[in-house]
Amino acid sequence: QVQLVESGGGLVQAGGSLRLSCAASGRTFSNYAMAWFRQTPGKERDLVAAIAWSGGNPYYADSVKGRFTISRDNPKNTVYLQMNSLRPEDTAVYICAARQPPGTYIYWGQGTQVTVSS
Repeated sequence: QVQLVESGGGLVQAGGSLRLSCAASGRTFSNYAMAWFRQTPGKERDLVAAIAWSGGNPYYADSVKGRFTISRDNPKNTVYLQMNSLRPEDTAVYICAARQPPGTYIYWGQGTQVTVSS
């Protein structure tokens, strides 16, 4: 079992920045690939960014490429999402997830709200 707790969300003006953190506990963090998803009411959860256990091969959704950066600190059991040049359409609940390759994402945090005002 892996427990995930997100933090760092909030209200920011368009063009601003936020850094989200996801603290993991329960298992060997470095064994897991990590990701950030986001969800808005009435819509499916979308993958925003993902990172391998080594920190390599980051993936980004087209909508956030060049603006968001995913990173991880294995000794601190934490994954980050640096979000720059935020837009109102980035408003969502951001949710951290973990999987042990080659499996799917089965561990989820509760999410943190990000609201971008225009």
